[in-house]
Amino acid sequence: QVQLVESGGGLVQPGGSLRLSCAGSGLTLWNYRVNWHRQTPGKERELVASLTLIGGRTNYADSVKGRFTISRDNAKNTVYLQMTNLKPEDTAVYYCNVGVLELWGQGTLVTVSS
Repeated sequence: QVQLVESGGGLVQPGGSLRLSCAGSGLTLWNYRVNWHRQTPGKERELVASLTLIGGRTNYADSVKGRFTISRDNAKNTVYLQMTNLKPEDTAVYYCNVGVLELWGQGTLVTVSS
């Protein structure tokens, strides 16, 4: 079964850090561009970060640039989103996605609150 499984979400105080994981099953992630999105109730899903296939180029939304880092561990078939200096407005459900396959994970909730 082809699927993406996210993990690593949780409750963190403002200024804290979390690392989200997106593990691939039934597909080899380094063959695809992988994206992280987030969504809060009442808002459209926002593209947060992308890791391209060719050259491993990264792209980030302006709202997270300098704070979030997307990376890949090919041996573990996993893509990570390292999030630092978290802010309350980063609170959302985070999803990883392989766009060309229209494949989404189930999401992991990140709550930034004191």
